[in-house]
Amino acid sequence: MRLGTWGAISAGLAVAAGAFAAHALRARLPGGMLEVFETGARYQLAHALAILLADAAAERRPRPALRAAGWLFVAGSVLFSGSLYALALTGVRALGAITPLGGVCFLAGWIAFAWGLGPTRSAERP
Repeated sequence: MRLGTWGAISAGLAVAAGAFAAHALRARLPGGMLEVFETGARYQLAHALAILLADAAAERRPRPALRAAGWLFVAGSVLFSGSLYALALTGVRALGAITPLGGVCFLAGWIAFAWGLGPTRSAERP
């Protein structure tokens, strides 16, 4: 499946998660867990857009770092947002140990994205 397709699906799921939190979970989740769930949705939506940007950039400028950035954003969304959703819905605190791995994927994705947008070697030569 194309990277941009993953981005579009992720964006739709993030909107659905936000609506689910606002309408179905507000009265059901114990203290603080609604905010945890909403944080997952917010980061998923932001990184869904980043996946779409990485895909568009890679189409214009085919560089491995840009594709890697997009896939790191996908992995980060699954690990970071997925662990927050699971934590909020189940209350199993151990799931919180997965969240930082997703954060590392997000950070690595942004580094790869910057690397991929940097100058090419031929552009550096006079």
